[in-house]
Order: sequence, then C-alpha cells, then structure tokens
Amino acid sequence: MRLVAVDGPSGSGKSTVARDLAADLGAHVVPTDHFATWTDPVAWWPRLLHGVLEPLWRGEEGRYRRVDWSAGWPRPGDWVTVPVVDVLVLEGVSAARRSIAARLDEAIWVEHPDPAGRLARAVARDGEASRAHLERWQSFERGWFAVDGTRSRATRTILT
Repeated sequence: MRLVAVDGPSGSGKSTVARDLAADLGAHVVPTDHFATWTDPVAWWPRLLHGVLEPLWRGEEGRYRRVDWSAGWPRPGDWVTVPVVDVLVLEGVSAARRSIAARLDEAIWVEHPDPAGRLARAVARDGEASRAHLERWQSFERGWFAVDGTRSRATRTILT
C-alpha cells in the first residue's frame, strides 16, 4: 500500500487537495478530523495506527469509530471500515507527523499563507460558533508544526 499524507494548517484547503488527489489515484481518504477533537488535537494517533494502518499493512481491512462533528462539537460517530487499497491518503493536521514519516510515500504540505484568511475560511466552513475553538486550534497547530518539523519533511508544497 502506498501511503500519502496531506498536512498543513487548518483552513488551507487540505480536504480539497486530498479529495482531488484521491479521485486521480483511485485512493481512499481517511481524514484526521475523524479522530481529533478540540481537546485532543493529536494524541489520538494510536487509534489510527492500530485500527487502520497496521491492519492495512497486513493486507486486512481497517476499522475505526469516527468523531461526528455534525453538531459543531465532537461526539462518537459511526464505525468506518477502510478497505484494503493500493493508495491511502491521510488528510489533516498531523497526518504527516514525524512518527510516520519513514512509512510515507509522499508528504504534501498545503498552506494558505495568510493566518487571518485561514481562520476566516475555517469559520466559514465550521460556523461562527466554532471561532474561539478554531483560534485555540490554530495556536496549537503552530506549536505542533514548529516542534514536529512537518513542513520541512514535505515532498511537495501547495500554496492555496
């Protein structure tokens, strides 16, 4: 299985890039939004690793319980089965994290260069009620990317 990560700051257009890439490659997309919450932006990784990646690497289907954001606040959602595929696209903040870098076939960094513009795009997507959460999230992700060095490992950068 080829593994591609699409990472970068929120509001940059990662979901669109990942969706288009998956359509071109006939790939399956697993968004990190299916795992992350406002209070747990990155520590959920073992659920993705054990439920999805390790089974796929063994040639077995993956399975996880997604986070449902439909009410504007994360809550347990439906179970998702990930079929055995030739290409899997991980999309979202921390998808290309250092701990998976050696297993990635490609790491794509997507960024809209204006932080205020990214916030405006994220609020337009998630609603005004999410603004304070998104401001905290964007503050967290700046620190995450600085410590993780995510952008420096990208094999391709897309500015939106």
